[in-house]
Amino acid sequence: NHTRDMISITGDDTEIACWGEVFGLETRDIKTKRGTDMTIVNFSFSDHTNSLNASLFIDTHRMGDIAPLKDGAFILVNGSYEFDNYKKDFVVKPRAMALLQKYTEKDEHEGEKRVELHCHTNMSAKDAVSSADAIVRQAYEWGHKAIAITDHGVVQAYPAAAGAVKAIRKAGGDFKVIYGVESYFVDDVNNEVRDLNAKQTAKYRYHQIILVKNLTGLKNLYKLVSEAHLHDFRGKPLTMRSKLDKLREGLILGSACEQGELYRAIIDEKPEEELLRIADYYDYLEIQPLGNNAFMVRESSYPDKKDKKTGAVIPNRFKKVTDFEVIKNFNRKVVELADKLGKPVVATGDVHFLKKSDDIIRKILMAGQGFDDFDNQAPLYLKTTDEMLADFDYFGERAREFVIDNPNKIADMVDGDVIPVPDGNYPPVIEGSDELLHDICWDTAHKTYGENLPEVVEKRLEKELNSIINNGFSIMYISAQKLVAYSEENGYLVGSRGSVGSSFAATMAGISEVNPLPPHYVCPECRYSEFFLKGEVGSGFDLPEKKCPECGAHLNRNGHDIPFETFLGFKGDKVPDIDLNFSDEFQNSVQKYTETLFGSENVFKAGTISTVAEKTAYGFAKAYAEKKGITLSNAELNRLASLVEKAQIKQTTGQHPAGMIIVPKTNTIYDFCPIQHPADDVNSDIITTHFDFHSIHDTILKLDELGHVVPTTYKYLEEYTGIPVNDVSMSDPEVYSLFTSTKALGVEPEEIDSRTGTYCLPEFGTKFVREMLIDCQPKNFSDLLQISGLSHGTDVWLGNAKDLIDNGTCTISEVIGTRDNIMVYLIHKGLEEGRAFKITETVRKGLVAKGKVSTEDWSAMEDDMRSHGVPEWYIESCHKIKYMFPKAHAAAYVISALRLAWYKVHRPLEFYCAYFTARPEDVDDPTIMNGKQAVRQYLQNIKAKGKEASKKELDVYNNMLIFNEMMSRGIEVLPIDIKHSHAMKYLPENGKMRLPFGALSGVGEKAAYSIYEAAQKGDFVSREDFQIEAGVSKTIIQNLADLGAMNDLPDTNQISMF
Repeated sequence: NHTRDMISITGDDTEIACWGEVFGLETRDIKTKRGTDMTIVNFSFSDHTNSLNASLFIDTHRMGDIAPLKDGAFILVNGSYEFDNYKKDFVVKPRAMALLQKYTEKDEHEGEKRVELHCHTNMSAKDAVSSADAIVRQAYEWGHKAIAITDHGVVQAYPAAAGAVKAIRKAGGDFKVIYGVESYFVDDVNNEVRDLNAKQTAKYRYHQIILVKNLTGLKNLYKLVSEAHLHDFRGKPLTMRSKLDKLREGLILGSACEQGELYRAIIDEKPEEELLRIADYYDYLEIQPLGNNAFMVRESSYPDKKDKKTGAVIPNRFKKVTDFEVIKNFNRKVVELADKLGKPVVATGDVHFLKKSDDIIRKILMAGQGFDDFDNQAPLYLKTTDEMLADFDYFGERAREFVIDNPNKIADMVDGDVIPVPDGNYPPVIEGSDELLHDICWDTAHKTYGENLPEVVEKRLEKELNSIINNGFSIMYISAQKLVAYSEENGYLVGSRGSVGSSFAATMAGISEVNPLPPHYVCPECRYSEFFLKGEVGSGFDLPEKKCPECGAHLNRNGHDIPFETFLGFKGDKVPDIDLNFSDEFQNSVQKYTETLFGSENVFKAGTISTVAEKTAYGFAKAYAEKKGITLSNAELNRLASLVEKAQIKQTTGQHPAGMIIVPKTNTIYDFCPIQHPADDVNSDIITTHFDFHSIHDTILKLDELGHVVPTTYKYLEEYTGIPVNDVSMSDPEVYSLFTSTKALGVEPEEIDSRTGTYCLPEFGTKFVREMLIDCQPKNFSDLLQISGLSHGTDVWLGNAKDLIDNGTCTISEVIGTRDNIMVYLIHKGLEEGRAFKITETVRKGLVAKGKVSTEDWSAMEDDMRSHGVPEWYIESCHKIKYMFPKAHAAAYVISALRLAWYKVHRPLEFYCAYFTARPEDVDDPTIMNGKQAVRQYLQNIKAKGKEASKKELDVYNNMLIFNEMMSRGIEVLPIDIKHSHAMKYLPENGKMRLPFGALSGVGEKAAYSIYEAAQKGDFVSREDFQIEAGVSKTIIQNLADLGAMNDLPDTNQISMF
């Protein structure tokens, strides 16, 4: 009886009692000065009027007493309310807490229940807030047999809805999703709209429900959605009647809400004949609860509006809707028309949020978008059968017909086996891909390891190829192989990403530079080999130099001991994901070549869907509080923002920067999803999948053709030095010294503000990783591989591996660095391969740390590890891991870093020239030309700004660090010169670096090439003459002159006579 609403609690209160839902629970273990183990428990809780922070200080051994205190729990709290000087906020200090029973709403109607035929998900952009998964689960739990998903103009919730149904059926239940859309319908048959713009067309635009009856209808709907987005997008994706008429087979049409053509005609008091004509087009007519249209009553008193341009009066459409009886009469008219035409009437909720309490999310969403009526939310939640019957009780006994009978009849018209994305895998076909992959791999293996292959090579390749070919995956490998070969033929090497380097077949096919075999020697002349199979060494690159005992040639060293299972699963049947890094200069050419390989009509960019992000959500929450005129605590603002962010409400669409979706020639894209332009940009020539690519990733082939700067750098290193990247040593001691010292650069750490020489080296140049290098003191490739894995994992370094190294428990070589290391380590310890794989998967996915594996299962795994001599620190480390990086990906990173590092040590001028040629942005030319001291002064100035420095300044700062390092090594910079500079290339010239035209601020690539091409044509009489030839602005010419680049050319062609 003494509980208070949180919104009423102020700093003047000292003792409070209130209830709320717990969120943001955090615990921290400490040891007091007396040596007692204590735990600080911080959490927030909300009664949905506001939120409060709370804090407990409890004996660690008594944590079991508060075990029910978890995120999502509802509690009653009595305690003191006081200002916390450390947190700078008021905090509840609980003295007593009680757990409250969470209320779960049910549909308790006896007998057959309703079916909702008009429901929006979070894919209705910035309008509806609930996920398809949650909606389907609630409808199923309520005993409804089906629900229709009808988002505004899009069908992007289909895969999530299908996933929810699949889970229900897998668990022994049954449920049906009726796939549909609330389209933006334009009757272009009875109205001429071809030449109208978006605003003009809006006058003819109405809402309309389209439901899918069967697979034919699904394909037709995909075509309609695609047409609307690609060819009929005018502010909204429009469904033209002329196209709908042609593709109506397998579809069911409903008249929709108050924005439907029929309802608007009724409101506008159109003649009976007109109403009958409109109604006759639909298969069923729709009525909705009075609360959905209550806004009409509110707006009935609004004055007429005037068109700002023409001054024409725009009458208030709702002037006569003065009470709810008028809205009832609208619904009665719909029923009257349906009875005349013999069509069913269905009662729908126009659902925009799942629960009543979810209306707060939509309020915040509307407030953030500037809507004045954000707080007047219609009751657009998913209603129970009895709630809907009560909403239509003014129809008497017919209420059941509209709420239960007719919606169920329509649901029965829909096939239950309609799924939005077909099951199975639909790869494209390259004739003979199985044989081609088989022959390429075995040929390369024999060329590398000899006619009589070592057993470890033969068994591994045979095992992999059997899995790849028998599961139909050879097309993925051959596609990647052809793209890599095409790139290399054009002078651009390719780097691998992800786990593809775990596949020896990928190595032999030339797809990956990573060799996953156990560490080994192999002779390039006679093919003698020697393998290390017991974990004696972590990487073949770490083996000492050795000559071939057979022919005396220097042996090659390779192999990183990476199991194939981490790529294709233990059974070898997991769909492979082959990600490749192409040169960012050549990426577009590779993507065009993909169209050549498979046909442009079968190749699409992978679509993406972005949702309302954290920062935007917080801004929306603040706007809500401000517009409502209330003061909310930071905890409440964070809670509300979190609600919006976690709802994953669609904001816009886009394209994956590298993903290419390939449809087999035996199918069309409409067998899988609709298509559209990214972000609905009608001026774009790019066509993407309408579904987020993750939804179809395992059904049709997706090739990841990323653009990356490292292969571009390789291109210029080879051009400037003549030394092939693949020929540089992976075992050079001077190169390895860069990771712990600056000695090989010939500079002191103070000169370059770094104790390592790893600036410019991918993944090893950041401050965080440089500190890791100093902590770990890596000595070889294996150690660097560990550091790469640790720097990309979650909860594997800080609070885990770092502590183990710092306290001397183990070394960098022994900690868990990558996911594959767990499996290899456990196998070497004697665990059976299948068990080692199971433990690896459990740990690397963070299932232990996140509590998503049963205590019984994990205890059994721990016992298995202990029985094979796995130390306790290793098991405890497994407990903490939330995500682990693939060893193959780490190996690819380290290989690229070492390749670049070799040039950095042995060909420094060419290295820096290649580095900046590949990265032409963010160079401050005037500062560079003023020399090393000017560069250092710039660095000091930006450093002094701290967090006040802009992003642009920080980007330039990072490049200035490289120039400072280069200059500290004695390499000078030559100025821009019209006779010697290239457009964009930083050129080695007489032991110095010549700056290009593109280094000048304000000169883009196009202008740089115009200047360069003009300069190549020879002598010019004046700057004016040069400017006309180059076709650039006078400002650019003046800037070049100010830098001394114009060779003292006069301003104009005119000659002074005096």
